[in-house]
Amino acid sequence: MSRIYTKPQSPPPAFEDAKNTRQKVRAAGLDPNYWYPAEWSKDLKAGEVKEIVFWKRSLAVFRGEDGQVRAIENRCAHRQLKLTTGHVEGCNLVCPYHGWAYDGEGRVVDIPHSLFGRKFPKFKVPDVPVQERYGIVWFFPGDPENAAKVALPDIPELEGPDAWAQIPVDGTWSAHHSMIFDNVCDFTHAYLHRRFRPFVDADLLKYETIGDSVYLEYDTKVGDGQFNKLFINRKRVNVDHMKLGYQYPYQWSNTDDQIKHWLFVCPIDERTSRSFFIFYFKQFVVPFTQIGIPKSVLKAFLPAAKQFTVKPLLAEDGVAVEAEQEGWERHWDAPLAELNPVVKAFQELTIRKWEEYLATQRDPSLSQLSKKRATAPSETTEPDTGDTQSA
Repeated sequence: MSRIYTKPQSPPPAFEDAKNTRQKVRAAGLDPNYWYPAEWSKDLKAGEVKEIVFWKRSLAVFRGEDGQVRAIENRCAHRQLKLTTGHVEGCNLVCPYHGWAYDGEGRVVDIPHSLFGRKFPKFKVPDVPVQERYGIVWFFPGDPENAAKVALPDIPELEGPDAWAQIPVDGTWSAHHSMIFDNVCDFTHAYLHRRFRPFVDADLLKYETIGDSVYLEYDTKVGDGQFNKLFINRKRVNVDHMKLGYQYPYQWSNTDDQIKHWLFVCPIDERTSRSFFIFYFKQFVVPFTQIGIPKSVLKAFLPAAKQFTVKPLLAEDGVAVEAEQEGWERHWDAPLAELNPVVKAFQELTIRKWEEYLATQRDPSLSQLSKKRATAPSETTEPDTGDTQSA
């Protein structure tokens, strides 16, 4: 006889107290020893500072007058005010309370008031490695010594004079990061998108976990909406098949090497995530013809596609995962009811990577960052097996 389900009276369990896969994955973080998206480069202008939160750790990310991006822990070493309440002065970040100024390495470089007869103190807060690529400001919230060992995915279509036309879009949703990864891998939620029909009639062909990645393939009709299908050359593009991957902690898709996307997620806390999508296209055609749209024209057209198709479509996903988060918090002890095996594969990888990270925190000698992560594969790669005081 099935047990009678009763709504739990307590909040969802912490990771160490979770009893099954779903409870564990909903409590898991993402390993900080990877590069994560902070902001679109165009949205962080010289002289601006923004607060970026990674798993409840607040960072101040700012661009100096020299155009370089810097990131330090978001607190003044003096009275612990958030430095993002201050301002950028030259290439330094100034606290609004006493005017202490910090450079990009988190060192106090100016104190505009009396030192009371003391030598200039060597206070600092932790700094965080940053870089810019693919139009995104990236930060490395883990051990800074590991930053140079960990590469971003290689995405040549997003760089150089022959870069494909792109639609960058982001969203901050009140949902755990694992719910977002579940969403992008599970094409059985086509019902949610029955208005836009980005994919329909999905049939999972295969999936496999290799190392720190899950690879899968669907037979599905891609871009079948009334608007989208006008611009796809269906005689040259196989829109009935799609490859996807969860290349921890990133996700991608590839339709016949013509239509692709990457998803990068910044986990803010247990119930909030910011997702950065980049959709990119090799070519579209003039509606009702097989004539390719020139790249210059295509780039001018894509903002409209973003506004009227991509953003509304992703908004549907946002509503769904936020509702799922609310349901999870009310019914986290309900019996499991999942049909798609890919969801479990994604969740198991997320759990394993979080367990590996926690193990290195308990015993740093277990860290294996020197292994194969220095050269991150692209989605097209075939899978293979001192005296400074810290305040």
